[in-house]
Amino acid sequence: MIEEQAMSDETQTPTGLEQLRALIAAGKMPGIGRTMGFDLVEVAEGHVVFEGHPGREVYNPIGTVHGGYAATLLDSACGCAVHSRLSPSQAYSTLELKVAYHRALTAETGVVRATGTVVSIGRRAAFAEARLTDAAGKLYASATSTLIVMER
Repeated sequence: MIEEQAMSDETQTPTGLEQLRALIAAGKMPGIGRTMGFDLVEVAEGHVVFEGHPGREVYNPIGTVHGGYAATLLDSACGCAVHSRLSPSQAYSTLELKVAYHRALTAETGVVRATGTVVSIGRRAAFAEARLTDAAGKLYASATSTLIVMER
């Protein structure tokens, strides 16, 4: 009876990919996306895209977009790419994020896209990468990430 209940619960819980697709369909975004003004716009297995338009509200004191904006988009892209590969019983957390800043973002940059892709995923660890580009495809920042995969 307990095994049957456990199996029943797992089949009712959506996979990571299904969860992300449901967020897009419902027009919902986790708090960080609302706070920083970016949306999940595309999801497939092992691949996601976030879009945002950095404005002056995310500027640093030197007059450009704070590096944390790019890092947050890239971390979200890496994490959600991995999330899209998880079973209903799995969760993840970022262990390491390495960001490289290629050029400064400003409010005039316009819409940027953070594209995240799973490099590899195993039972306990996943590796992902992401790129932050503008509408013309110009690279602004890139990241690699190591994530822990765990049972809920």
